[in-house]
Amino acid sequence: MRIELGMRNLFRKFLPSHDSVKNQRWLKPFGSLLQHPNLWHLHRRSVSGGVAVGLFCGLIPGPLQMISAALLAVLLRVNLPVAAFTTLYTNPFTIVPLYMAAYELGAWFSGARSGKAVGRLVFPEMHWQNWPSELWAWMQMLGKPLLIGLPLLALILAITGYVAVRLAWRVAVMFRWQARKRRREA
Repeated sequence: MRIELGMRNLFRKFLPSHDSVKNQRWLKPFGSLLQHPNLWHLHRRSVSGGVAVGLFCGLIPGPLQMISAALLAVLLRVNLPVAAFTTLYTNPFTIVPLYMAAYELGAWFSGARSGKAVGRLVFPEMHWQNWPSELWAWMQMLGKPLLIGLPLLALILAITGYVAVRLAWRVAVMFRWQARKRRREA
């Protein structure tokens, strides 16, 4: 017996069914907002849009990532669970390198690297008596490059994720078509 697991079946294994979400007591106040089929169906447009929304919202600081991904998914009518799950690419291990990359991108884009000495990107040494002032000074040093770099990096990640999912889905479909064609010819 041959077991074939497509992308759709893989996602379905982890996502809640539309009926189970529809019958949730705490989602009743949102009524018809959560009833659009694209929010729950697994096709290449809704999944790739969900990945793009999740990658974009993943760089939002703090616990607002999943909430903003869910709101954007409803607004743009892309797959909501995929958008919320994709925000998990930022975690304690990846957030510092991602923010450093955003800072470098923002510094390059804003011209902060135009020959002037730029402050160190290392975290300041703080003690219990001066940690608020040290942290505030460090945040101000990062200011403009980080504010420019975060949305730019989020946009780059979102576009890359969207295109990558669309291409991977297309390649998977083409392989399935070829396998089906070979089975029919045999």
